[in-house]
Amino acid sequence: MARTLLRGGHVLTMDPALGDFPGGDILIEDGVIAAVAPSLDGVDAEVIDASGHLVLPGLIDTHRHTWQSLTRGICGDWSLADYFFGIRMTISPAYTAEDVRLGNRLGALDALNAGVTTLLDFSHCNNTPDHSDGAVLGLQEAGIRAAFCYGFFESSPGNSKFGEHSARIADFHRIADRYFASDGLLTLGVSLSELFCLPWEQTVAELVAARERNALIVNHAGDVWGSVMCDGYVELDALGLLGPDMVHVHCNKFGDTEWEAIARSGGKISISVETELNMSMGRPVFERCRRHGVAPTLSADVVSLNSGDLWHQMRFGLGFTRWESTEAVNLAGAMPESVTTNAKEALEWTTVNAAHALGLGDRIGSLTPGKRADVQLVGGGAVEQHPRIDPYATLVFQTTAADVRTVLVDGRIVKRDGVLTGVDMPRLTEEADSAAEAILGRIRDAGQELPGTPPGAFATADAAAREIYADAVRAAKAAQ
Repeated sequence: MARTLLRGGHVLTMDPALGDFPGGDILIEDGVIAAVAPSLDGVDAEVIDASGHLVLPGLIDTHRHTWQSLTRGICGDWSLADYFFGIRMTISPAYTAEDVRLGNRLGALDALNAGVTTLLDFSHCNNTPDHSDGAVLGLQEAGIRAAFCYGFFESSPGNSKFGEHSARIADFHRIADRYFASDGLLTLGVSLSELFCLPWEQTVAELVAARERNALIVNHAGDVWGSVMCDGYVELDALGLLGPDMVHVHCNKFGDTEWEAIARSGGKISISVETELNMSMGRPVFERCRRHGVAPTLSADVVSLNSGDLWHQMRFGLGFTRWESTEAVNLAGAMPESVTTNAKEALEWTTVNAAHALGLGDRIGSLTPGKRADVQLVGGGAVEQHPRIDPYATLVFQTTAADVRTVLVDGRIVKRDGVLTGVDMPRLTEEADSAAEAILGRIRDAGQELPGTPPGAFATADAAAREIYADAVRAAKAAQ
């Protein structure tokens, strides 16, 4: 039996029944957390010295377009419309299957480097079956835990390499059979096409396919203002198509009717703080979650815009929700007497809450004996880690990816003493740079400009979406 002993760290279990250990040991046996205690002596195991470090669960990202890691930062000054036309409709078609594999590998390693041990990979660059294979292989090569959520989005509607929507459904089933026949680090999911961006019966077909496979379902929701795109929750509810197997991303413009439907169905919420604030999607929905009793989770969303770590998302999210909850006090000419959300709650967004959202709460999210050993050691000699008076404040407000010293996934060390293991980093970064240059070169050679957003883009798209919306309304009424 393979045994690893993490000795002498400040252990934050994120399990209320266990609590924290200012000095504690964790025994890992064959990838499983076997014991957590103040001291575990006489154990025959490889010992990792965790003294001077915070030891906590690996972080969990509930929505990331990992393939976009090859376009890091390109959307820095782009609107949401620019993102849709520039990334989804211009850059995506220029990706080869090998680009998707490399992007997913690079993005997953970026996540691991920052202590993110689990991703919900919202994979919507599946332009051919080979692209779909490449996406899965990239995650496998990185050694990350992930919900691979197969996306049916068509990036080249006038020149599809897949053909009919039914061919994409068939490819999803092929991927399920080929890679998900047994339990492993990857679990199966579906990324729905945006509601009302394709015929309603095709949206229903995607949901049916997902549930045939007991797959996790993730959907972009309520993030396009002045349009029906990404709405449809009243209709989904009326048709009985919402459920606890769904992760709803963004939801910024939804009103109480939509929120009540999500809460009643047991749906989960993923908040992409940096993306939502920078692309004018509206207020991140922490207050809505609180009001309707839904546990928030966080996601990095697009590395083509912002950072790929969750420390940033926690900081931005905690700052935003504290401001939002006390704004009325300020506007009344007063100062609040206390903060409304604490740092430990922010860490819960990315651990226990996120594990539950992905249907993995029995496997990960806390350092509970019997769960899989997804663990990180944060600290060491970095100046921002000393003095460490409040461990949760240190993590949320002071920590960067460089402070994540050691990371284990399923008990296997993927980062040790600040360096990713088994990764030729100079070669990887060179490959990423070359691939990005080639992708952008193909776009230039085709005479296309980025982002290439037509005037009145969303208004034009909304006109087509409203026709599909009318079909959904008719279907919902017929079901009543």
